[in-house]
Amino acid sequence: MAEPRSENNQPDPINGILLIDKPEGPSSMHACARVRAALRRGGAPKRVKVGHGGTLDPLATGLLVILCGKATPLCNTIMAGEKRYLARVDLSAFTTTDDREGERSEVEVRQPPAEERIREALNGHVGEVMQRPPAFSAMKVGGRRAYALARQGKVVELEPRPVTIHSIDLVSYEWPFVELDIRSGKGVYIRSLARDLGSALGTGGSLAALRRMAVGRFDIEHATPLDGLPELLTQRDLIPTAGLDEKAD
Repeated sequence: MAEPRSENNQPDPINGILLIDKPEGPSSMHACARVRAALRRGGAPKRVKVGHGGTLDPLATGLLVILCGKATPLCNTIMAGEKRYLARVDLSAFTTTDDREGERSEVEVRQPPAEERIREALNGHVGEVMQRPPAFSAMKVGGRRAYALARQGKVVELEPRPVTIHSIDLVSYEWPFVELDIRSGKGVYIRSLARDLGSALGTGGSLAALRRMAVGRFDIEHATPLDGLPELLTQRDLIPTAGLDEKAD
């Protein structure tokens, strides 16, 4: 399908959003590269800009909001929207990365906490809370990314910062795994929440799985699986951005 063209026969600027259901494994930037290549095959300029409205770690799956062309300046607007996650927390161990990709430190728990105790601990993490980002994160320490220092074996101590968690619902609990439904604001690390939950309970705490279900007004139900992305993408395949600069959600 030929791309839309203006009166001077030049490709019209790309401007829109694509919702991707990212599988476990690829990085968020890999997903952006896939979209960029498909847009180019559809006739977009070689230097078409493609970004995303909030990173998903390779371990995580779910909704990735891809911003194409003139929509890329909306990154901060999209990231400011409320996020919804389904998370699986392993209470049997801490890890160096606060998720299952890191080196495990098993915690001996003589008596697994009761469900009511877990609910009480979760309530303490709702609202505006101080949260310490993971050592393996993109936060900067002295001008360098924290994960780069951590990979070199250096001790990384990031300062806690205020974040907002709107709600945490306990979906299920079967030791050592807790399934959570989380609604949060910008900048929340679910890995940190898993770690801090374990600390509050006197158990381990690391993220075993994570799926993002919604970002602002966008929902996973309307996303295209990354592996099902068409070979060619044009302006007609993108969601218009009208009204998105008015508010985040």
